[in-house]
Amino acid sequence: MTLPKLALFDLDHTLLPIDSDYSWGQFTAARGWTDPVEFTRQNDAFYTQYKAGTLDIFEYARFATAAFVRQGEAQSLAAHADYMRTVVQPALKPQALQLVQQHKDEGATVIVVTATNEFVTRPIAEALGADALMAVDLERDTAPGGSGWFTGEVRGIPSFREGKVLRVEAWLAERGLGWGDVHSTFYSDSINDLPLLEKADVPVATNPDDPLRAIAQARGWRILELFN
Repeated sequence: MTLPKLALFDLDHTLLPIDSDYSWGQFTAARGWTDPVEFTRQNDAFYTQYKAGTLDIFEYARFATAAFVRQGEAQSLAAHADYMRTVVQPALKPQALQLVQQHKDEGATVIVVTATNEFVTRPIAEALGADALMAVDLERDTAPGGSGWFTGEVRGIPSFREGKVLRVEAWLAERGLGWGDVHSTFYSDSINDLPLLEKADVPVATNPDDPLRAIAQARGWRILELFN
């Protein structure tokens, strides 16, 4: 019996040649939502922690969402539409779109699994043709009289490092499935995604950073240079 196919993709520097979180921060800084110098300083510090494997995803989420939390829903949605048109659409490369479509044509369920928050990434995942998104989900202000908008706090398990494995496992469990009931492929550029790469039947180091490239070479994993 042929197992159902699951094609999992990291987003930033995997299906996109840019970092959607960082480019969104630059985009909103240019609109005057944050101080560009201070934003860059703090973001660079978080990125150093990310590369070192020491990032506090909850602290980072508060930082990354603060600007659109302050701006509110209407202004944020309008700005994101502009961001999609001017920043993301030019970064949607044919080879990435074709790779997603190839898996869909083979009958796979395509899921983007990213450590970037859901507000930034949901329209991007839709533009890529993904069937589902697992991002860092955010709490909303649902108190009586509340705004209904995001608070900047993480909701549930963040899809970061080992959290990506847990999120996929939860998605499978909701369908009465486990890892052994599907054939899974996972594409990622980052050593931070090693836990999910090790879980997948087919790990694909995609535009890999140096630590991941070394592991992929040592283990004989496929290395895909999608944007070369």
